[in-house]
Amino acid sequence: MKIHEYQAKNLLRNYGVSVPEGYPAFSVEEALEAYDKLNSETVVVKAQIHAGGRGKGGGVELAHSKSEVQKIASKILGMQLVTHQTVPEGKEVQRLLIESGINILTELYAGIVLDRVKKQFVFMVSTEGGVEIEKVASETPEKIIKKWIDPNAGLTREQAVSLGKALDLSGDQIESAADILMALWKVFHDMDCSLLEINPLVVTKENKVMALDAKMNFDSNAIFRHPELKVLRDESEEDSAELEASKHKLNYIKLDGNVGCMVNGAGLAMATMDIIKLHGGEPANFLDVGGVANPETVANGFKITLSDPNVKSILINIFGGIVRCDRVAQGVIDAMETVKVNLPVIVRLEGTNAKKARELLNDSSLDFLVATSLSDAAEKAVSAATGGAS
Repeated sequence: MKIHEYQAKNLLRNYGVSVPEGYPAFSVEEALEAYDKLNSETVVVKAQIHAGGRGKGGGVELAHSKSEVQKIASKILGMQLVTHQTVPEGKEVQRLLIESGINILTELYAGIVLDRVKKQFVFMVSTEGGVEIEKVASETPEKIIKKWIDPNAGLTREQAVSLGKALDLSGDQIESAADILMALWKVFHDMDCSLLEINPLVVTKENKVMALDAKMNFDSNAIFRHPELKVLRDESEEDSAELEASKHKLNYIKLDGNVGCMVNGAGLAMATMDIIKLHGGEPANFLDVGGVANPETVANGFKITLSDPNVKSILINIFGGIVRCDRVAQGVIDAMETVKVNLPVIVRLEGTNAKKARELLNDSSLDFLVATSLSDAAEKAVSAATGGAS
């Protein structure tokens, strides 16, 4: 789950992290009211969408008067903001953050993520703040300093001070930065974050260290522990198909290909996408229907997959371990009798009662392509999606 910058900053304030004063605005009128509240001649008008690169896309501008706030807010609100992290058509800006201007001396970077290889969280800092950290990691990886966090001990003061020194800070700046880094870790840990990124973390001309921007993602599986976070969810920022899938407890992620996938189990879903690519195709989605592929689940899976106009064929790949293959086959048949599917459907079932399942599919009046193996299924799906030329 993602939240907006202004929401993340409100959470950071609660943990003592210094951030600029600011107010969200959902209209030009609210933007002008925010300007009056700030009592600052120079403010920043920032588009609030779930994507980075807003400044380069024209979604962040300085305003030096109330009339400039009105002009800029009128321009940004409602615009389709295109960044390197949005879909090609961009995202509509529906809310703004009006924030006091800050006298920036130095821009830095700080972020916490999970290192899945080392099975520990990693705290990263860099002197290259205010730019795309992915570019820094690619071109000058030595400029990213990392400290791995023992899950039992948490971030230690010694580590925080070491990270502060790595940012080329000196004197009181190091202790101030260490305080903020310790607070960031506490937010990350307490709130079950999957990502916390401050870019930039700045040193002001008044010698103050503060978070000028904030990106915060949460582990969706832990949201039940934080009911206060549910009200921060902005469904308008989420992919409509992914949102619909979550309502039916399906795990769906839209991709850019044309072969729709419906699989039970995340590992098998990943393998299915890999073998589609191996046969020269491109998967259109990751869709894990879970352990029970009943008619309702399959029907919802069809509807979500078919909502993507790029899908040209659908590959159903089910391993019948807990659930018997013949029951899955009957579920697919029942689902296709309720959901109109005008695309080639390739079915590969393996496991308990797989032979009986294939017989059910072959005997059905519906038009299936029944595969004999995963490789055969991928080849048929790619061929069908490309008009016969796999």
